[in-house]
Amino acid sequence: MKHHIWLSLTLFGLLLQGACDSTSPIAVDSMQTFSTGALSGGETTVFDESSHAFSVPAPNLSAEALAKHLEGDVEFEAVFVTAPAVVNPGLGPVYNNVSCINCHARDGRGRPPRTNEELVALLFRLSLPQTDSVQEGKPPMPVPGFGTQLNNRAIVGTPPEGTVQIDWTEKPLTTENGTRVHLRHPNYTLTETYRPLPADVEVSPRVAPAVFGLGLLEAIPAEAILAYADEADSNGDGISGKPNYVWDVVQQRNTLGRFGWKANQPTLLQQVASAYHDDMGITTALFLLENSVGQYPDRNESPSATATPEVSDDILEVVTFYVQTLAVPARRNVDNSQVQQGERLFAQAQCASCHVPTFRTGVLRGVPSVSNQTIHPYTDLLLHDMGPGLADNRPDFHASGTEWRTPPLWGIGLVQRVNGHTNFLHDGRARNLMEAIFWHGGEAEASRRAVERMSQAERDALIMFLESL
Repeated sequence: MKHHIWLSLTLFGLLLQGACDSTSPIAVDSMQTFSTGALSGGETTVFDESSHAFSVPAPNLSAEALAKHLEGDVEFEAVFVTAPAVVNPGLGPVYNNVSCINCHARDGRGRPPRTNEELVALLFRLSLPQTDSVQEGKPPMPVPGFGTQLNNRAIVGTPPEGTVQIDWTEKPLTTENGTRVHLRHPNYTLTETYRPLPADVEVSPRVAPAVFGLGLLEAIPAEAILAYADEADSNGDGISGKPNYVWDVVQQRNTLGRFGWKANQPTLLQQVASAYHDDMGITTALFLLENSVGQYPDRNESPSATATPEVSDDILEVVTFYVQTLAVPARRNVDNSQVQQGERLFAQAQCASCHVPTFRTGVLRGVPSVSNQTIHPYTDLLLHDMGPGLADNRPDFHASGTEWRTPPLWGIGLVQRVNGHTNFLHDGRARNLMEAIFWHGGEAEASRRAVERMSQAERDALIMFLESL
C-alpha cells in the first residue's frame, strides 16, 4: 500500500465518527476559516500543501465510499506480472509500465526522461494518415505491427516494439519588451523498432497527467462545456473552442470527449480501461483482446486466450472510483496582493477564455461527493488550435494535429513539491510555467504576446497567481 494510505486511514476514522450520509462534508468548519476562493474542488477540497497533496481522498466521502476509495487505491498501485501468477497476472505481452502509480507517481504529473533514463511516464501514440478524403471525426488509424501506441517493454520471449531517443535543442526567443529567453524543443527519433515503421507514421508524445479532481470534471454537464464552444469564432475574439466527439465503447456511440490530452476519452471508466489495455497489456470487459492481437501477423497470437478479462469488473470499478474521488488541493495565498494582481493580468491577457475558472458540477451517478459542487479547475475541456510550435500533426477523432484540450490548472503550483519537477505541456518540454506560456501559439498567440509585453514585475505576479492554484 502506498505511502499516503495513513492519511486515508486518518480520514476514515473521522468519517466513522461523523458521516451520516454520502454527502456529509467533513471538516467544513475548518474550511470556513478560509476564503471561498480557496475551495478549488468545492466540498472535495483539502488544505494540504505537502508532497501528498494530490493523493488525499475527498473529505466529503461517506464511510462506505471511503472504504471503496481505499480499495481502489490499493489496486491503483498493484504491480502486474507475467502470467501465470497467483497475484496480478497478465502483463503484456507488450507494455509501457507495470502499474498505474508508476506513471502517475503520487497521483501527480509525469515528466520526460532525463539523460540516460528510460521512458517511464512519457508514452508515444502512433497512427497512419487517414486514407479517405473525410478525415475529421475518425479514430486514429493503427500502424500495422504496432497499433496506436509504441510499447517500449515486453515480456520474456516477445521483443519490445521499440524505444524513442529524445534530443533537445534550444530555441531562442526575444519578447516584445526585449527579454531574452530560451525554449527547449524536443526532437524525437524512434529507434530499435522490432520491425520497420512506415515512413508516414504519425507520432504524438504524451506525458502522464495528474489524476486528482477527475470525478469533478466528469460531473460537469455536457451543456455547460458546450456553452463555451465557438468553433466559428462568432464573437470574433480569436478563441474558438471545439468539442471532440469520440467513441464510447459502453454506449456504442459517439459522445463528448473530455479526458486525455486531446479529449479522446468520454468517461473515466473508459480512460482507466484504456490505460490498462494500452499501457500495461491488461484486458478488461471493455477491451477483451490483448493489445497485440491483430498487430503481429508474424507472431503466434491467440485471441482465445483473452476470453476472460485479466482485470475484473469490480477492480475496474473501484479504480475508476478512486480517481473520481481524489480530493483537489486548496488554493494558497488568495489574499496576497501580488497574487491578486497576477489574477487580474491572467484575465486581461484573455487566458481565462480557455482556462475557464469556474464550473458547477451536475450529478455524477454513484459519486455524490463530486455532484453539485462549485469548482475552479481553470479549463473548458475543449480543443484549441495551439499553433505549429506545439503541433504533433496527429489527428484524433475531431482533434486536428494542432489542437489540444485545455488542461486544468488546479494544483499546478504544487507539482514541484509532489513530483519533484516543473515540466509542463503535453510532452513536458517546458521547464517552468513561463516557458509553457511562451510556447502558446495559434488561438493563444494574442495572450502570449500580452504576456511578452508585461514588465518583469507583472510576469512575476502572473506566475505567483498560477503557483497559488
